[in-house]
Amino acid sequence: MPQIEYEKHIVGLMIELYCRRKHNTSKNKLCKECSELKSFCHLKLQKCPFGDNKGACSDCEIHCYRNTPEREKIREVMRFSGPRMMFYYTKDSLLHIIKRKRK
Repeated sequence: MPQIEYEKHIVGLMIELYCRRKHNTSKNKLCKECSELKSFCHLKLQKCPFGDNKGACSDCEIHCYRNTPEREKIREVMRFSGPRMMFYYTKDSLLHIIKRKRK
């Protein structure tokens, strides 16, 4: 899977988990706020100048989310979902950890 698509997949899972647990939505459903956040994240990933050579967003010099309300929201989502990903999406979590260690 190309890197950008992989990142979209992971961030989508994190937003879905957050929405399901915080906004009481059913699996594969998002509330309006989370759906907009997911669309914003996917748009930013699609426009990433590094393309499939991108590393982790946290290590990036560009900071696409700088000075946007979505920045604080995605940080909240990641703080909540990150530690829980292993329990809900074990395979994806392990692959993500392995990919991060290789870089």
